[in-house]
Amino acid sequence: MTTTPEGVSLGMPQLPAPSYPDDVRARLEADAREIIARYPDSRSALLPLLHLVQAEEGHVTRTGQRFCAEMLDLTTAEVTAVATFYSMYRRKPSGDYQVGVCTNTLCAVMGGDAIFSALQEHLGVGNGETTGDGKVTLEHIECNAACDFAPVVMVNWEFFDNQTVQSAKSLVDDLRAGTQVEPTRGAPLCTFKDTARILAGFPDERPGAVEASGGAGHASLIGLRLAKGETAPARVVHPRGSGAPAPRDGAPHDPSPAEHLSSHDAPQNTAASDPDHPAGPAAEEGE
Repeated sequence: MTTTPEGVSLGMPQLPAPSYPDDVRARLEADAREIIARYPDSRSALLPLLHLVQAEEGHVTRTGQRFCAEMLDLTTAEVTAVATFYSMYRRKPSGDYQVGVCTNTLCAVMGGDAIFSALQEHLGVGNGETTGDGKVTLEHIECNAACDFAPVVMVNWEFFDNQTVQSAKSLVDDLRAGTQVEPTRGAPLCTFKDTARILAGFPDERPGAVEASGGAGHASLIGLRLAKGETAPARVVHPRGSGAPAPRDGAPHDPSPAEHLSSHDAPQNTAASDPDHPAGPAAEEGE
């Protein structure tokens, strides 16, 4: 307790954040300067710098936040505001493998909720908690744009598609046992610290990482294939009784713009679905 000469209490003294050892500090400063040099404005380097300090300790500590502030000439409050905004920055010690179960709408109804519940019981941890051996941190995550592979589990942001309760249990058991596991697609798996360093912008040195592809599935690529003309366009269905023949499936067809008009675009004199009750175009206001 600190007091003034008049005996007024100033509360508990503020303890300074611990510093990195000199050798660690020197190494991080060299890496930080390389990151900062990529940007015209140094404060733009804050996100990769937070990944850098997370790669050092496995989460963003007070020491790491102060380091970022000093390197970028920011206040610790500015750094903390960013570090606490994004869920990718951990604020407490976490596991070597961040196991995220998608519980957003499609994955949830396809089994994601059941997988997450089963893993909590299997591992004996709650959301955001880490197993006692420090290997696995379990969390539910939002959509990772892999809906055509639902339900999806991610480990350190690598995809494990079309999971079941049993396959997810086997996955976390292998991770805890040190057994090598292969993502369904994308780069080979590495630890969370290694992932953080890659996200900081340093070379990905995993064998085969450059060649690996985390491409989208068939359902997600249909629109792209249509745009490229690789898939036959949809059939144009004409109103009954119009006399215009519908093309055969897969036949080339270049309809005129008028063929695409809906009843709202070009009202017909008779409703195509009910010829016994003709309905003319809606009258313009003021007529």
